[in-house]
Amino acid sequence: MRNIKLTIAYDGTNYHGFQEQRGTGLYTIQETLEKCLTGLAGEKIQLLGAGRTDAGVHARGQVINFRNLNWPIPIERIPLALNGILPDDIVVLAAEEVPEKFHSRHSAKSKTYSYCIWNDRIPSPFYRRYSYFLPVPLDIKAMEQAALHLLGSHDFKCFQASGATVKNTVRTLHQADILKDEPLVKLVFTGNGFLYNMVRIMVGTLVQAGTGKIEPTQVAEILQACNRVKAGPTFPPQGLCMERVVY
Repeated sequence: MRNIKLTIAYDGTNYHGFQEQRGTGLYTIQETLEKCLTGLAGEKIQLLGAGRTDAGVHARGQVINFRNLNWPIPIERIPLALNGILPDDIVVLAAEEVPEKFHSRHSAKSKTYSYCIWNDRIPSPFYRRYSYFLPVPLDIKAMEQAALHLLGSHDFKCFQASGATVKNTVRTLHQADILKDEPLVKLVFTGNGFLYNMVRIMVGTLVQAGTGKIEPTQVAEILQACNRVKAGPTFPPQGLCMERVVY
């Protein structure tokens, strides 16, 4: 059995997330890719993804893999073949054959996500799909101080969407940087894994620090509380992008 790994990028605006939603009639990244892969293989292909990005969320370095015994196309030609039949908002960047035990999600050592904020009085028509418009000035130093409390291994239960069913909510965050290239503010997070809506809630909390609604030191208290209502709001999906996965 051959195991093939693809690195893909996509604009998630027109999709209801990455994961398939069979029977709903809603377009997803997974179903779109599987349909094209099945057409090339001449038999049903089911794929696995490194991250289940939500509706409207983008990716520059999502990773998928699929197994097939009789895959007909040379590995080096897969990007060209797939990009010729995929819609323009999904692109295959690279393909390689990997050991059969490789799993795009379970084999991952770390993932990096970014969140972009258009921080200006006037919105941008060009970044409206890829950033959150925030006309209130941000105190970047306060956000950086607040972000320091997120680094390391913690129970991130308070940064998980209400109703999620994951039992183990301990994660390790290696990076929490705030980068400013006016008027864009980009928050970058790298960790060994992320809970449902964790990045968007962390962004909402750090923005509260950046607008003076909370003190930076309160982030440590929020973590210790393990209570979703203590953390900030869940920011909208369009500013979020899955940047890369490391194996």
